[in-house]
Amino acid sequence: MTGIRNIVILTGAGVSAESGIDTFRDGGGLWEQHRVEDVTTPEAFVRDPDLVQRFYDMRRAAIQTREPNAAHHALARLDAEWPKEDGRGLLIVTQNVDDLHERAGANRVLHMHGEHLKAWCTACDRRSPWRGPLLDRPPCPACGAAALRPDVVWFGEMPYRMDEIHEALREADLFVSIGTSGAVYPAAGFVRTARDLGARTLELNLEPSQGSRWFHEARHGPATELVPAWVKEVLAAR
Repeated sequence: MTGIRNIVILTGAGVSAESGIDTFRDGGGLWEQHRVEDVTTPEAFVRDPDLVQRFYDMRRAAIQTREPNAAHHALARLDAEWPKEDGRGLLIVTQNVDDLHERAGANRVLHMHGEHLKAWCTACDRRSPWRGPLLDRPPCPACGAAALRPDVVWFGEMPYRMDEIHEALREADLFVSIGTSGAVYPAAGFVRTARDLGARTLELNLEPSQGSRWFHEARHGPATELVPAWVKEVLAAR
């Protein structure tokens, strides 16, 4: 781990699973007898907005009852202790829409798929912190329009801040993927991008992901065990 200056970390559902946050595939991929894909697309929102809002209201309420686990806290420690000067950098890119990285204390976090605890007004394009339900069409805090939707990236929509992510990958000496399946693009392609640009690549996952062959090194096991051990190793070698 010596010689590492810039680190990009990608986190997925496996980081939050041990905090009790279920993935879309839990329960066979069904919710109220609907395929999850049928409540997570723009077309579904047009077809049955109440169904979609109920689904996200439920998930928004659920994540507020969960707590960060040892993996979140380890990454927050790395964020706090990894230098911000001397040309060094750190970015945690998360596919998760919970706020557990932040509640653990991490600051350098980019939510490429949005956040459950924000609402997006499709009338004025403002995003506002939001913790309550959206089913009853509350007014936008900025413009007053009843046009709020969950500020999450649905299937078929473009992830957020991709230019920033690719810039970080271009500068990275080390790319680490934690708790991801390697099945969802564009995030699944980050390892190849980073490797092609000369970064060292490491996978920390419960089991081999679909993209495991692209990593220089892979370690498999629970995130709450692997991530604290890896962070300790990185900080000792800096």
